[in-house]
Amino acid sequence: MASPTVAASAYANLARILDTGGAGKGSETGGPSFGAVLKEAIGSVMDAGKKSDAQAVAMASGKANVMDVVTAVAETDVAVSTLVSVRDRVIQSYEDIMRMPI
Repeated sequence: MASPTVAASAYANLARILDTGGAGKGSETGGPSFGAVLKEAIGSVMDAGKKSDAQAVAMASGKANVMDVVTAVAETDVAVSTLVSVRDRVIQSYEDIMRMPI
């Protein structure tokens, strides 16, 4: 289950993307392209994973609290689950388009 801060962060990122025009507008309008949004999302998943790894290493050396490690791992889990869901939906959309009659 996601913590309130993870959910708030996800909503803030979505609002920022929508405010800049990146979700439904083409690149000719000046907003970020789909590829740029996807690259940013993957980067945030990687950052969450690095944070989780750093917390685990700090826990092993006795410098971190267990709650910090659990929170970092949960944030990474939410980020990866979201990325997998988006990937699955993109693949499903591609397959739907390929089944369309010409």
